[in-house]
Amino acid sequence: MTLEVFLDIVKHGIQLLLMLITPPLLVSLAVGILISIFQAATQIHEQTLTFAPRIIVVFLTLMFLFGWMIENMLDFIKDIIVKYMSMI
Repeated sequence: MTLEVFLDIVKHGIQLLLMLITPPLLVSLAVGILISIFQAATQIHEQTLTFAPRIIVVFLTLMFLFGWMIENMLDFIKDIIVKYMSMI
C-alpha cells in the first residue's frame, strides 16, 4: 500500500466520520440550548431535565438516520476493498 492510497483512505475516513457524527451532535446542541433557555426562564435547575431529553432526541435521530449512516459506511468499506484489490 502506497502512502498516497493510505492517506486518501484516512482522509475519506475522517470526512465520513465528521459527516456521520454531525447530525446527532447538532440535534443535541439545539435541544441543550432550548432546555437551558427553558431552565433560565423558569428557574428550574434539575439535572435530569437536561440529560433525559438529549438522550431521547439523539436516539431518535440515530434511528431516523440509521439507514443513511449504514449506506455511507458500506460505500466507504467497498471503496477500501476496491482500492486494496486494485493494488494486488
